[in-house]
Formats: sequence, structure tokens, C-alpha cells
Amino acid sequence: MANAASGMAVNDDCKLKFLALKAKRTYRFIVFKIEEKQKQVVVEKVGEPTQSYEDFAASLPSDECRYAVYDFDFVTEENCQKSRIFFIAWSPDNSRVRSKMIYASSKDRFKRELDGFQVELQATDPTEMGLDVIRSRAG
Repeated sequence: MANAASGMAVNDDCKLKFLALKAKRTYRFIVFKIEEKQKQVVVEKVGEPTQSYEDFAASLPSDECRYAVYDFDFVTEENCQKSRIFFIAWSPDNSRVRSKMIYASSKDRFKRELDGFQVELQATDPTEMGLDVIRSRAG
């Protein structure tokens, strides 16, 4: 397990699941959670390839921070099927200040461990990571 600068380790399962999403498209999304007691980032939930963006958004708690990766499929103006992997730092306004600080200080290290996403979003409420935002950032 790698050790993060903030003291948060990244559980190997996080990297394995991310590789499965990136290379094999095994998952549509992955939600990661920091376990403060164990001082590590762990996988909280994975979404099947058939699940929708709405399923993904609904899996983020309204009052707790999370990291998430979402594999977004879209069709370009030239009618090409494409995919973009999004990293989303979810930090809702009403989450605990301590939690926001831990997630913010651990984010860069965590992102380095998961190499291969194309777009990063920081969201404090659902409108900041709505499907329209995802679409506009994917192109």
C-alpha cells in the first residue's frame, strides 16, 4: 500500500478496480471513501457498466465527501463513439470541515495513484457535476 503525504494510504483495491474500469471497462463508476480510523482510501461502491449517470450521482452522499471516477461514453459531432474518464472530488457544502480538509489534502496523492483519467471536476453540489457539465467537459 502506498503512503499518502497526508498520512492516508491508498488501498490496493482502489488501484485494481480503477485499472479494471480503465482497461477492461468492467465498471461504469467507482466511489472511494477515506476511512479515517484506518487512515486509508478504500472502494465504497462500484457501478456496473449498465448503470446510468443518475445511478452514479445518487450514490454520492449529500453530506459527506468522496472521490469518484466515472467512465463517460459519448458521441462526437463527427459521430465517433468516445469515452472520457472523469475524476470527481465531491465535497458538499454541508459536509464536516475536518472531512473537507482531509479529502482536500489527500487528493493529489490519490490522483497520482490512479493514473489515467482525463478530466477532473471539483463539485460542492450536484449542479456542479450535472450531466450537462460532464458533457461540456468531455469534448
